Amino acid sequence: MRIADLYAANDGPVFSLEFFTPKSEAGRKALFRAIGRLKAIEPGFASITCGAAGTTRERTADLAIELQNELGITTMAHLVCTGTTQAELDETLRHMQANGIENILALRGDPPKGATDWAPVEGGFRHANELAAFIRERFSLGLGGACYPEKHHEAASLEADIEHLKLKVDAGVEFLITQLFFDNDKYWRFVEEIRAEGIAVPVVPGIMPVLSLTNLQRIASLSPGTSIPSELEDALRAAGDDDDASLAAGVRFAAKQCRELLANGAPGIHFYTLNRSKATLRTVAEL
Repeated sequence: MRIADLYAANDGPVFSLEFFTPKSEAGRKALFRAIGRLKAIEPGFASITCGAAGTTRERTADLAIELQNELGITTMAHLVCTGTTQAELDETLRHMQANGIENILALRGDPPKGATDWAPVEGGFRHANELAAFIRERFSLGLGGACYPEKHHEAASLEADIEHLKLKVDAGVEFLITQLFFDNDKYWRFVEEIRAEGIAVPVVPGIMPVLSLTNLQRIASLSPGTSIPSELEDALRAAGDDDDASLAAGVRFAAKQCRELLANGAPGIHFYTLNRSKATLRTVAEL
């Protein structure tokens, strides 16, 4: 099923789940246990990330195929421009389409580990809109894209970021999933601004129930510019080393955030799971 059709059906909010490719067999088993538990929330789809520099491109494709075939969950594979030629992307896309994958999240990707600046490889794409156009021209696949309510950290301004976002949508992206955020007002202001620029596709909030203060601090370091609410930080700090109290604080904040988003018309929630199930299950149970 094409994911855009789930949102177009308007049968209620779509819950979706994001996982990353595990590095070991133990991690793989833990991932499938988590996914098995998370089926209880009846996710509309799951997505599998690709390493920032395209390092897990083939593993991402194979895991997406396995997850969809074995567990019966519509699965979207992430695909990045970083470190990958057009020929390699074409090969991976053909492999996935031949094995039933119908949805791709088209991304530029981050610089390779140790690099400060992003640059395309010879024979590769420079921007996500180029990748989206390539996929739309050659394949019959559903296309998603990323967006940043507090702007991408490399963008000169939010206005410039929205201009680039429109290029992605014009190239064929059918829905957008946000970078994680904690301030709902910033999400709604962003939606209003992109609607004013003619971007009409669904904008799905990406939410992560935070597990600990350390987890929150890592999010801040990996997502420059993301606003960290004092309410959440103070609650996690008060929980200290008590894992259960930290989890409860993170879930309480995430549930409140999701409840407000859905009440005001968000098309669904995309949960960044960190390959775990407990926080997401508890958050959904509170909605």
